[in-house]
Amino acid sequence: MDTNYARDQYLEDSILTATPEQLTLMLFNGCIKNIRLGMKGIEEKSIENSHRHIIKAQNIIYELKATLDARYEISGQLSKIYDFILDQLIRANIKKDNEYLGVSLDLVTKLRDTWFEAMKLKDKDSGTIAI
Repeated sequence: MDTNYARDQYLEDSILTATPEQLTLMLFNGCIKNIRLGMKGIEEKSIENSHRHIIKAQNIIYELKATLDARYEISGQLSKIYDFILDQLIRANIKKDNEYLGVSLDLVTKLRDTWFEAMKLKDKDSGTIAI
């Protein structure tokens, strides 16, 4: 069996069986990964690589923003944070400046860590372990 096929199948199965909370965590992790790869591209003076990964990070933030539920007050606050992150990503891509990516990375990492802690609390309250 082809190793890439097995990996791709595993990833597809992981996504298809994930809870909405786990999918959100996967999005945060994907965004962090792409910001880091964008930073690496800038460090290596690879405009194409940095651009590709920064765009992927932006698309993930757009997706996170699109999934916000306006019924909750925190959604408005998160929307503003996502807008700020998007602004930083766009500036980083235009200027090829890791300082902007660093700000984005810090914020997305904090959001991811907070989300993960909320997932653990939810699972603890419901008596299940889904992580």
